[in-house]
Amino acid sequence: MVSETASTSNIRIILHGKASAREDIRLSIAKLRELGHHVSVRVTYEAGDTARLAREAVQEAEIEAIDVLVAGGGDGTLNEVAGAVCAVTDGAPPFDLAVLPLGTANDFARSIGIDPADIDGCLRYAAEGTACPLDIGRVNSSYFVNMATGGFGARVTAETDPRLKKLFGGVSYLFAGLQRVGEMSACSGRITADGFDWQGNFVALALGNGRQAGGGVQLCPNAKFDDGLIDLALLPVPESGEVSELFGELVEGGPEGLRRRMITHRAASFLMEGDEDLQLNLDGEPLKANRFEIAVLPGALNFRRP
Repeated sequence: MVSETASTSNIRIILHGKASAREDIRLSIAKLRELGHHVSVRVTYEAGDTARLAREAVQEAEIEAIDVLVAGGGDGTLNEVAGAVCAVTDGAPPFDLAVLPLGTANDFARSIGIDPADIDGCLRYAAEGTACPLDIGRVNSSYFVNMATGGFGARVTAETDPRLKKLFGGVSYLFAGLQRVGEMSACSGRITADGFDWQGNFVALALGNGRQAGGGVQLCPNAKFDDGLIDLALLPVPESGEVSELFGELVEGGPEGLRRRMITHRAASFLMEGDEDLQLNLDGEPLKANRFEIAVLPGALNFRRP
């Protein structure tokens, strides 16, 4: 809950360049200043700016106190900000983090109870909300806040029929993957963890610090941001005679319709290996390698939220 009598905060906003001219954001920032909060804004212009500005905020916080750093953009912007901060502070940043969700899906913001349509409320939570410890996921030397997704379906997302995307949203890549099960040989891997060992071909997988991705699709419905664990949900490649049955289950029930077919596990770390390069999308940001060391960093960030 936002307190009406909260003390003032020194707020730094890293704002995606496409949103810099939005009048509603300017008005909301003006309202924060009227409440006594000090607000400074840094606007991105080109690739690499988000991470650079996040690192600069860490450096400047050593001289001039910054109470909260706000990622103003989509899930990818939040990923870049949090990842850059964790990389240079070893998971001990000098300020809280918050989000001003301006993307298409805004899965993380919705998961923690923030309404992306309420710009005033988002910034008030950033200024005066409760700071709670938040886990963050690490894959090799990269990070994810919400979820890492992968598999053959994720690789063909760009080729998915736009009409399918419009109809089925975040699960459309599963349809794309199932339509091309004959090409799965390059999507083989082994995933191991404490008490878990699986090897084979898969359509899709999710490694969830949070529960949802793809605009509200509950891929890891039991995941929590503060439990010190990563939730794995894996959909193996079906037998050839089961493809049409899977299509029916997906059409009828979405991801829930496939839940009984998914392999799941919870652990603090996973190792994922492939004979060829595999791809994971970390909050939508692509990463390729033939070996992924996946771990959770418990309570690495203090995040302001409702």
